[in-house]
This record gives sequence, structure tokens and C-alpha cells, in this order.
Amino acid sequence: STNLEKHEDTRTLEKPWKCGDCGKGLRAPSHLEIHRRIHTGERPFTCSVCGKGFTQLSDLRTHQRVHTGERPFTCSQCEKGFTTSSSLRIHQRVHTGERPFSCSLCEKGFAQLSSLQTHQRVHTGEKPFICSQCEKGFTTSSSLWIHQRVHTGERPFTCSQCEKGFATSSSLRIHQRVHTGERPFTCSLCEKGFAQLSSLRIHQRVHTGEKVLTCS
Repeated sequence: STNLEKHEDTRTLEKPWKCGDCGKGLRAPSHLEIHRRIHTGERPFTCSVCGKGFTQLSDLRTHQRVHTGERPFTCSQCEKGFTTSSSLRIHQRVHTGERPFSCSLCEKGFAQLSSLQTHQRVHTGEKPFICSQCEKGFTTSSSLWIHQRVHTGERPFTCSQCEKGFATSSSLRIHQRVHTGERPFTCSLCEKGFAQLSSLRIHQRVHTGEKVLTCS
């Protein structure tokens, strides 16, 4: 009985420092001090390069690798480097094929929780990233960022052969097939090749007889 009581006491005292705001238990006063910054918004550790603030010194040091280019965590299979051990662990799923996060609606698997959360917008129709100029919605911030080039006219991806500019890297890759002659999309019926998947789909109507455009 005494041993059981001691065991229960040990478990109770594992996290004796309680947050007054949310009641979370912490193992040490220093942990509690760091945790409370979530509620106060305090970020005492500031990056001298970009001014971004952090709640912990360790987070600041990790962030600074963005500026220094330091990537101390290296994949043993492909030697790609990462700024954090967690980023390396997620990357290694490329090699192992592990997809621990599954969609409850279609059972599609993902290597990262953030990728699953983004995917679920396909089912919910949620488009939380709104263009301030035309109010068009997007499922990801990166899609919005690319879309905004429609309004700014920015074309950061330039063809090395003809210097034509493109808004996205994928558009540039497709364009470069004009110069290389590459036609990766082949018709299964007549083996004719196309530079774009959309061109192949249009061509296939020759075989199917599909007529999608109707004269009014």
C-alpha cells in the first residue's frame, strides 16, 4: 500500500507547476515561464537579421539557420540537409513511404499533418486565402501568392533560351519543351505525343467523338 501511494505521489508531482491561464502542468518553473509566453504574447528572443521574435532561445537559434544556410541534419539516403531534426524525420518518409496521416473521408495518406489538413479542404470546399484584389479564394497560401502575379504582372521564371518570362516554374518547364522537343504525353490509341496533358486530352476527342462545344 505504501509503495502504491509513493508511486501515485510521483505521478502527481511529475508536472507540479500549473499555468494559471489554462491549467496545463509543467515539470519545472523555467518550463512554466516559457509556456506562459503563449498567453502573454511575449517573444523576448529577436532575430538580428529579420526582426522575427521567438519565445525560446532554441527556437531563435533554429530560425537563424534560414539566414546562415546551416543544415546540420542530413539524410543518410540522399544526403539532403535540413535545419531541424523534425524536418529530417518528415523527409525520410519519402524513402520509407510512410504516410501516417489519413483522410477520414477518402483514406488518402499523407506524410505530414499539415498536408492532410490542406487536402481536407478538397472535401469541405474551404478556401481561406482570399485575394485582396479580386476576392478569389484559394486552399493554400502558396496558391494565393502565385495567383497574385496575375495582378502584379510578375514573371520570375525566365527561359534561358528565349528569355520569355513565366509566373510559375511549372509553366516554364512546359514552355521549355518548345526548345527541347520533349512530348511526354502520348496517346494510347495512335501514339501521337504532346507537350501538355491538356493538349493530349483535347486530341483524344478525335478518337472518342466527344464534342464539348455546342453552337447556340
